[in-house]
Amino acid sequence: MKRTLVTIVAALAAAAPQAHAASWQGHAANAQHTAVAPAAAQSLSRIIWTTPIDVKPKLSGNELLIHYGSPIVTAADTLILPVKVNSSGGFRVEAHNAASGAVIWALNSDYVLPAYDWTPSYGPVLTAQNRLYYPAAAGILRYRDTPDQPTGVTGTMIFYGRTAYKANPAPFRSAVRISTPLTTDAAGDIYFGFTVSGSTPNGLASGIARVAPDGTGTWVSAATAAGDSAMVEVQTNCAPAVSIDQKTVYIAVSNGSSGYLVGLDAATLAPKYKVFLRDPSNGGNAEINDDSTASPTIGPDGDVFMGVLQRSYPFHNGRGWLLHFDSTLTQTKIPGSFGWDNTPSVLPASAVPSYAGGSTYLLMTKYNNYIGFGNGDGHNLIAIVDPSAGQTDSYSTVPVMVMKEVMTIAGPTPFPHGQPGQTYEWCIDSAAVDPATHSVFANSEDGHLYRWDLTTNTISQRLLLNAPRPEAYTPTVVGVDGTVYAINNATFYAIGN
Repeated sequence: MKRTLVTIVAALAAAAPQAHAASWQGHAANAQHTAVAPAAAQSLSRIIWTTPIDVKPKLSGNELLIHYGSPIVTAADTLILPVKVNSSGGFRVEAHNAASGAVIWALNSDYVLPAYDWTPSYGPVLTAQNRLYYPAAAGILRYRDTPDQPTGVTGTMIFYGRTAYKANPAPFRSAVRISTPLTTDAAGDIYFGFTVSGSTPNGLASGIARVAPDGTGTWVSAATAAGDSAMVEVQTNCAPAVSIDQKTVYIAVSNGSSGYLVGLDAATLAPKYKVFLRDPSNGGNAEINDDSTASPTIGPDGDVFMGVLQRSYPFHNGRGWLLHFDSTLTQTKIPGSFGWDNTPSVLPASAVPSYAGGSTYLLMTKYNNYIGFGNGDGHNLIAIVDPSAGQTDSYSTVPVMVMKEVMTIAGPTPFPHGQPGQTYEWCIDSAAVDPATHSVFANSEDGHLYRWDLTTNTISQRLLLNAPRPEAYTPTVVGVDGTVYAINNATFYAIGN
């Protein structure tokens, strides 16, 4: 028997125990990256206010190849934005009144981006204790208390030690870069990946860091985390995920092209679990790509989902795969048919009234079919898939069993001068899901924000944000009052009744 909506939502809420129940803490909402709305979403009736998320966006030709960090919503309904302030980087965090958009406070950061192709995301996080952390230079964390107020206590934390930094700052400032969004657990510990591009006095190597609320820092290299000396980095943009019981941190490490999903002890960062990431169609090395924002998602049963690219590009139409494991990473389960630059969202099965299967939860995922890559025809979809049921993959040239499609819907806008059936790409790396209204919120490169009604399998609402723009994928967010937030063409939008 399927559990009730109330029971499933309670299980999803357990993904952030002791946390402010009504807040969006960072990438994909919480430490499990479920992207579940904290309140019933409002109607997509109008744009309430806007503000630049990038003061000086830099185009690559006609494309905006810049990832933007997730907006944050406090329990008191303050909106916190990570804002890019110049063409080559430079960031600040801004607190806005969620109703009016008025700026409450702003703080600049001296953060320096790691090496990149597409501009990586800048990802602050809000803890359950209502402290905001944001990345700074040299691997330093800055924090700001009472983020709902015009003033608050600020400070810094250094995972490798304040004494080491003060004794000789220059090599740390030159070599150390935070390279992923920040993630927080229920106790207020902070986790992130970092790169080291030169020598430091204390022998830092690229890896994963943990900083406790009292400032105590711990780190482990990517090589040690995987037990493989060939691993030289954490995947850029890969936000760590924390298990529901708060005991394990998951993150992807690589040799620059392939590698492992690892599970580390959340208190010590000691290695616990690992699995080499493989293409399910041929068993070869899956590609771990630093242009992707794919991050682990934790299901209510503890299963772990991680998006990767296929081994042979553009095999599988450039879609990648959503790999699927048990919590110990020892059991490989049925994969999903799409993984490129995508963190899947989790919703109770009862949020899809027509669903008649046996799973208690489902996944929402992007499902583009990229034209010009393999056999891709540009018939771009988003999908609800069943993590415990299978079907033969429709996109692979060899038989592969993948997660069963429960429901799909195509992008509604034909691509100008495209092939028959070609639509604009769905433009999301993490989509907000709202069990209360049976809805999913997704951006499109056609410049609209869409509401996908899971009861009728229709686009029930759409709102034009801006002109079409090819761009790196962006998140959608729902606030504590149901306001829907989206990023399109370097602009942040607050949308509602």
